[in-house]
Amino acid sequence: MCLGIPGRIVSTDPGNDLGRVEVAGVVREINLSLLDGPFVPGEYILIHSGFALERMTAERAADALAFFGAEP
Repeated sequence: MCLGIPGRIVSTDPGNDLGRVEVAGVVREINLSLLDGPFVPGEYILIHSGFALERMTAERAADALAFFGAEP
């Protein structure tokens, strides 16, 4: 079983596969290369092992983060 957690895109650099993504107040670099861009700051993605696996709605991300006891 794999565990994914939602993150909010903070910023991206054109031509770079990495983006700065915030999860529960912590900002990390996440590999976005598995998804088609462009990416918009504020957009939510599902993260597993440092890779973005899918895009999420804000509502779906909030539900998942609430399950983990974190706030969006």
